[in-house]
This record gives sequence, structure tokens and C-alpha cells, in this order.
Amino acid sequence: MITNSELHHILIKHIIEKGFAPSNQLLSNHFKTDIKSVEKALFKLQDYHGVALHPNKAKVWVIHPFSLAPTNFYIKSDKGEWWGNCAWCSLGVAALLKTNLTISTTIGAEGRPVTITIADGKIKEQNLYIHFPIPMKNAWDNVIYTCSTMLFFENEDQIDDWTKKHDISKGDVQPINKIWEFSKEWYGNHLNPNWEKWTIQEAKQLFNEFGLENEIWQLEDSKERF
Repeated sequence: MITNSELHHILIKHIIEKGFAPSNQLLSNHFKTDIKSVEKALFKLQDYHGVALHPNKAKVWVIHPFSLAPTNFYIKSDKGEWWGNCAWCSLGVAALLKTNLTISTTIGAEGRPVTITIADGKIKEQNLYIHFPIPMKNAWDNVIYTCSTMLFFENEDQIDDWTKKHDISKGDVQPINKIWEFSKEWYGNHLNPNWEKWTIQEAKQLFNEFGLENEIWQLEDSKERF
């Protein structure tokens, strides 16, 4: 039987090395099993919140922090190029890769282009903020939408204008460096062959540890993984 940890590891490793997810045939060959078993394992990993698949199809769309479809977060290093799902995920890619890189994006997914440089573990552009409009307890209701709304801004006035213009409720606002440090912990273990999703209790503890105390970060007790 293919475990969630085994499948997650080969997916992440292949994406880091190649820039795209392995085919189901390649996974079938790797695990020495049939395609149906691979598809079953992918749906199981999705139920575990380890991936988001294309609708009604066993094909990886998102495996955090990576997106396999184009997004507003283009990440480039000497080792390769990738898409992140959101501002948080793009920092997560950097935390996972542990290498110098750039993140190309735009302010609020509509404003001026911004390039964020991370070198020697430090962010050069410190004067940016990330807006988190979707409550974390609802993040997995539609995780693609949730990620699409986590964007970079230059100040809170921009966020106020953006939320009014798009009729999206204002959520929590955090400085980029705080989420960068948080991302190192949140995503730092994603390449571990024994990776497991955070439990709700573990996620709560990490949020508290990094001072993420706004109601947006509140989670309801559950046996599901976050």
C-alpha cells in the first residue's frame, strides 16, 4: 500500500528537481503497482489535505507550497523555477528550498510588479505585508480560492482600498518577515520522507508561537489535519 508520506515525498522531490509533478505512470513504476492503486493513493492524499487534485481527476493541481498551474507567484533560483500558490506559499517554497531565489509577483495581484529577493536566508524587501482574508477554519472549503487571496501589499491603506473594491472582507495583515520566519517552521519539514500534515492542535500551537492571534487564525477542534 502506498502511504501518504511516501507519495507526498516523491511528488515534492520530483517537483523540486523537475519543476512539474510526476505522471501517474511514473508513480506506478516507482511504487511497482498499477495505475488504479496510484489514483486511489492520490485521492487518499487529497482527503488528508496533502494535495489538491483537478476536479474528478487524479492529477495534482496543488501540493503546498507548490502550484502546478500558473499563478501570480513565480519563483526562480539557480536550481529551477516554480509557481507558489500565494504569498505565504511562495515564502514556503523558499523555506523548503533553502537557497537564494527571487519571487516575482504584483501588489494585490493587480498593482505594480514586485520582485522579492531572498539571499542567505534573509528577505531584502522588508517593507511588504501579506493580507489573509479567509479564516483558517474555512481554508480547505476551497483551498485554491483561499490561496489566491493571500497577496502582498505595501501598506494597510492599499489593503483597505483593495478589499472595498473587490468586496472581500478584510482579514489579518502581517509583515513579510514575520511570515517568512513562520514559513520556515511550517514548510521546513515538507521534504521529509516521514512527513505528516499538521494536526489541528499542532497548527494552533504554531500560530500561537509566532504571534498569529487574530481571529482569522482561529481553528475549531477537529480530528482532521490542517
